[in-house]
Amino acid sequence: GRQIAGTYLTGGSVKRGCSVRVFRRGELLHTGEVDTLRRFKDDVREVQEGYECGLTITGFNELQEGDTFEFFEMRQIAREL
Repeated sequence: GRQIAGTYLTGGSVKRGCSVRVFRRGELLHTGEVDTLRRFKDDVREVQEGYECGLTITGFNELQEGDTFEFFEMRQIAREL
């Protein structure tokens, strides 16, 4: 089955579909995407800092306790001429 990461957000927010970097003891293990995001039993689009959530990460099933996540979004910025 898919591994669900129980996560406490210490800053910012996480959105379903955003990018995520997985770190273990400071070392980057994987970069992927937040596949599912839940608060308690409900599917949600976004979770804010100070809350707990459960999430799955596309292409990554090797989670260990103590792993840390860094969430980010890639944005296309229009260049000004």
